[in-house]
Amino acid sequence: MQFKIKVKKAMKKDIHPKNYRLVVFKDMSNDYAFMSRSTINTKDTIVWEDGNEYPLVKLEISNTSHPFYTGKMKLVDTAGRVDKFNNKYKKFQENRKK
Repeated sequence: MQFKIKVKKAMKKDIHPKNYRLVVFKDMSNDYAFMSRSTINTKDTIVWEDGNEYPLVKLEISNTSHPFYTGKMKLVDTAGRVDKFNNKYKKFQENRKK
């Protein structure tokens, strides 16, 4: 009878960041905001409900505006992606028509 012995490997030390802080994440498509701990760097700040100022991370989409979570099939084009695409490939469309 053979037995396999599992050897536990020691976890690596000092691989996780130490500078976690409270950060506000705001969905720009519907103004929903929530606070969480994060290490993300940002230049923007916001005054939260408790009167304190916190770093702000602007989101294009979150669970409150994503069609999968809301059940609504709505195109959210906050960055003008459709316009960027059309402008980028406008010359190809014009050449195709000729």
